[in-house]
Amino acid sequence: MQKLMTVSATSRGGRDGRVALDNGGAAFAMSLPKEMGGSGDGMNPEQLFAMGWASCFGQAVLALGKKHDVDGSRARVTVEVSLSKDDISFMLGVKITVSVPGADRSKVEALAEAAHEICPYSRATRNNIDVTIAVA
Repeated sequence: MQKLMTVSATSRGGRDGRVALDNGGAAFAMSLPKEMGGSGDGMNPEQLFAMGWASCFGQAVLALGKKHDVDGSRARVTVEVSLSKDDISFMLGVKITVSVPGADRSKVEALAEAAHEICPYSRATRNNIDVTIAVA
């Protein structure tokens, strides 16, 4: 396997601190969401996870669009990340919605399932969290 790239980020202060890419490319103030008793004034890990997965999944849709006879450049990928808690710990859940205006629904469904097979975020979380794939 050929490593294509590596990225590094450092966090200080956890969910109420700051996180930054070590190369200086981006930095965010972090805060607990209002739903969890925080100010909600900064980013939270689930938001960053949703943005990364949406972008990555969108690239998988672009890569596979032609094979499924769908114009992947017209696709919109929305990733909803939920954080839940039971008696022991916290867990993530994800809903990925793909829409391609004017495209055949069955082709978009097949494309979304195929993208879920190759997207690195999907592969990394497979069988670890609940993921729902939907087509709008």
